[in-house]
Amino acid sequence: MHPKDPKLVNQLPEGQWSTGLYDCCNDPSNCLFTCFCPCVTFARIAEVIDGGNLSCNIQGLVYYAMCHIASGWLYGGIYRSKLRRHYSLPEASCSDSLIHCCCRACALTQEYTELKIRGWKANVEKWNPEGLEPPIVAPGMAR
Repeated sequence: MHPKDPKLVNQLPEGQWSTGLYDCCNDPSNCLFTCFCPCVTFARIAEVIDGGNLSCNIQGLVYYAMCHIASGWLYGGIYRSKLRRHYSLPEASCSDSLIHCCCRACALTQEYTELKIRGWKANVEKWNPEGLEPPIVAPGMAR
């Protein structure tokens, strides 16, 4: 079953993580990407959690700057807390910020996977009940 399959999204219970904190190697490409580019993974997570209020680029730059003044773990912890509150997910035995401080790659991979499994569309509908339409791409446009 594909992670974005609506049947799977409906089966995910509120109040449980779909993966464990140390299950980051279950998605090796995401884990490896997060190890080398945590700013990009964080930016994608933050854009969804904030409902698109701040662009992915801005979120990534803020996280990058916070990491360079040794406080990226605090910013990451804030967004982990927002994600947990949104889905009523349980808190670990330590704080969200401490998880980001000690296991940044694992935390970001888990959060990204959670949003990916629950689906972008489901997240947009929860944050924006009046609906958000995806952009329309003119036919014939290619990369």
